[in-house]
Amino acid sequence: MTRSDDPGVPGPLSRTRTPALLRDLGLGVRFAAAGGREGWTRTLLTSVGVGIGVALLLVASAVPHLLEARGHRSDARSESSVSFAPERNEKTDRTVLTKQIDTEFHNRAVQGVMMRADGAHPVLPPGLPRMPAAGRMYVSPALAEMLASPGARLLRERLPYVTEGTITDAGLVSPGELLFYLGSDTLTADNGGHRLTGYGHGLPVPPLAPLLVVLSAMVGVVLLMPVAIFIATAVRFGGDRRDRRLAALRLVGADVGSVRWIAAGEALFGALLGLSAGAALFLAGRPFVGSLSVWEQSVFPADLAPSTPLVAVILCAVPVCAVLVTLVAMRSVVVEPLGVVREGRGRKRRIWWRLPVPLAGLAILAVYGRTGDDRTAEPSPIVAGAVLVLLGLALLLPWAVEACVSRLHGGPVPWQLAGRRLQLSAGTAARTVSGITVAVAGAVALQMLFASMNAEFTRMTGQDPSRAQFFMVSENVLGDGAARTIEALGATEGVEQVIGTVEVYATKPGSYSEDELAPTTTITVGDCATLRELARTGSCADGDTFVAHPAHDQEMSDWIDESARKGEQVRISTDSAGAEVVETVYWTLPAGARTVTSRFDPHGVETTGILATPGAIDPASLPGATVVAQVRVDESVPDVSEYVRNTAARLDPAMRVVALNSTERDGRYASIQTAVKVGGTATMLLIAASMLVQQLEQLRERRRLLAALVAFGTRRSTLGWSVLWQTTIPVAVGLAVAVAGGLVLGWTLARMTGNQVSDWWLFLPMAGAGAGVVLLVTLLSLPALWRLMRPAGLRTE
Repeated sequence: MTRSDDPGVPGPLSRTRTPALLRDLGLGVRFAAAGGREGWTRTLLTSVGVGIGVALLLVASAVPHLLEARGHRSDARSESSVSFAPERNEKTDRTVLTKQIDTEFHNRAVQGVMMRADGAHPVLPPGLPRMPAAGRMYVSPALAEMLASPGARLLRERLPYVTEGTITDAGLVSPGELLFYLGSDTLTADNGGHRLTGYGHGLPVPPLAPLLVVLSAMVGVVLLMPVAIFIATAVRFGGDRRDRRLAALRLVGADVGSVRWIAAGEALFGALLGLSAGAALFLAGRPFVGSLSVWEQSVFPADLAPSTPLVAVILCAVPVCAVLVTLVAMRSVVVEPLGVVREGRGRKRRIWWRLPVPLAGLAILAVYGRTGDDRTAEPSPIVAGAVLVLLGLALLLPWAVEACVSRLHGGPVPWQLAGRRLQLSAGTAARTVSGITVAVAGAVALQMLFASMNAEFTRMTGQDPSRAQFFMVSENVLGDGAARTIEALGATEGVEQVIGTVEVYATKPGSYSEDELAPTTTITVGDCATLRELARTGSCADGDTFVAHPAHDQEMSDWIDESARKGEQVRISTDSAGAEVVETVYWTLPAGARTVTSRFDPHGVETTGILATPGAIDPASLPGATVVAQVRVDESVPDVSEYVRNTAARLDPAMRVVALNSTERDGRYASIQTAVKVGGTATMLLIAASMLVQQLEQLRERRRLLAALVAFGTRRSTLGWSVLWQTTIPVAVGLAVAVAGGLVLGWTLARMTGNQVSDWWLFLPMAGAGAGVVLLVTLLSLPALWRLMRPAGLRTE
């Protein structure tokens, strides 16, 4: 075999035409496939690394179909034809009365629906074979499992109904959803039932708010960029040993161009095996995702269907990435017939071409990604700018690592060993931690963006959890049931105080046209202690009556005085839209009723209108009354919230129980936060796996050196500490770059959305997570290190 160094004279392995390049690629594939145990070890490491990344990319490509499928199932069970017009609420053979009876158990939402058929052929929600009988229920598989668990005694007491069957997957949004349908023979339109004629016509979903578009775009970039970098790193596993093998090819006549394409062919073979491994890992793990729950989120295996166009992009991008990365990497390596120049000291890395990349990304975000005056936002410049910033940080990392390790001199033996090794292979060390650098930088920026947007999507409710922790409403009250309800809540374990009232609407008697609004106010009945929580009543005794005016609304005060005239009658009636039984009572407001100023109750509502004690009006005589209870509990009592909910369910299964909170967060904003937690957890696990694979690969490359050091008397603990420092130093540099870059990116994104950074110390948890990953990887690699330090590592073939 001859060799020609003249580019104009092609040799046997020097080809510039496309068929020749393909032959060189094919030759590289053959070397990888027939390279013996050594070659296959490197190829398998590459395929494992690429396979992990491909599996996660396939999961990401399935997210659009996953969200679409969840949305379709949610729409399919949404109630339709609910109307407040009496003429459209007429009974038919197919109509059904329903009422939401949601609850919570150990901070997990349990959705419930009470149902009663109007005829023999009622419409059914998806997942139900037939209407549940009265006192029986259909439950989701997850709820059935929870009810059967030993720790669900209080939940079984709250839902003491016979389980008639389980809801099929068609009626569930996710396999972990807690849902039940309860049959009833007492539900009516008068006690809160809503009549519906079908399912599957939910309200259209409004588009995402512009700020949420920014968040969603950033989430996608932050979660997928480390995966792409990891795949690009994985195809370079075993580079040192491969380069020495390529030197032998130069010795037999291959020119520089052919050697590069042969190396690309070896990486291509590992990438193709990685594609297969990733697809196999995805398909093998897909059937089990239904049993997994991350941050209380789960998915059906059938919904995890990757998008065909995105799969095609992955199938094409991964092999192309493997070839391009290898060709670019080989440009910095001079492979000569007698050795590889990489083993010598190369020229220093330059910063002049690396720094403009993140600066360009910041410029794009500042100029094109800014939300306009109408708060609109385009995702394209946001994605482009964020990708350039994070890619720029990955490019800056090798320069930063080299600049730091070049100054490592002296110190203990493990430190010297680690420093010398890093000085010889700073690029390899930087590649190892590039994924964690990008992930931490993106996470820091996201956390700063979330914190700056918090006020946009969090509102103050006006509720006061220090006065009461639960707000309850029941419309299913008859006779003296109101008094019994309040007494039973007060006797519940852990309950300290109950602000219990009975409320009805009162109208000024008279004839009114359809276009005329009748003067109406409310009558609130409660004891003196309760009324003092609702208004500044002053002295109070049973039998007293008050007219409560709002503190700063004169127009409302005039309306109340028009509706409730002292010494005159008011009408209390159930004559409202959809009412099946009409009952009317007249009551005279005492002329001596005092006018007082109302105050906000724990629920954040200013109680106005007529306030009366039970001695002035009997609550049992009020038609269509609603019981309202606001409960203060001793939060030191274990499961006190479950006791309160159990009492409420025993008194009225349809009683609405709401936990009071001083703030309320937008649902979509909270969903994106959950997605960040789920995706971030998966990304950190990927990073840990990638660092472990790369650590094992580097140890395997140096096994003969490690065995030789031990043979010459080096302590194993010394080598162990050196390996720890070899991992810690690049990670420390990477975390410093990540924190600096993440803070700048987060500040830019916050300014772009018109917000201010609220907390500059949000990087601490992310940096701690990165340090934890380093410690975990080092501990997991110690068994392999101990094994490689045996004298058998000196063997050669």
